[in-house]
Amino acid sequence: MTKSKGFRKKTRALLKKKPREHGKLGLSRLLHEYKPGDKVVIKIDPSVQKGMPHHRYHGRVGVIISKRGRAYEVSVTQGNAVKEIIVRPEHLRIHAEG
Repeated sequence: MTKSKGFRKKTRALLKKKPREHGKLGLSRLLHEYKPGDKVVIKIDPSVQKGMPHHRYHGRVGVIISKRGRAYEVSVTQGNAVKEIIVRPEHLRIHAEG
């Protein structure tokens, strides 16, 4: 059997939740409105498959560009390139600077 080359390959440990994080998602994460220019951390929630960015962006800090439907456009650096990805708010957290 050939090796899987799917979107979530090699993410068994990366996308694992701790036992106390299991269960339903809080409403504050879903309903939080981000404004353009806000810094956010991309932290993938494995229980929500919609709007999930690629696992290479997990843990990265990005800047909100605009809102697109229910999701947000986020600008993230990857090496020397600047990528614009579309992420739903379940996978975003406010970046605490300092």
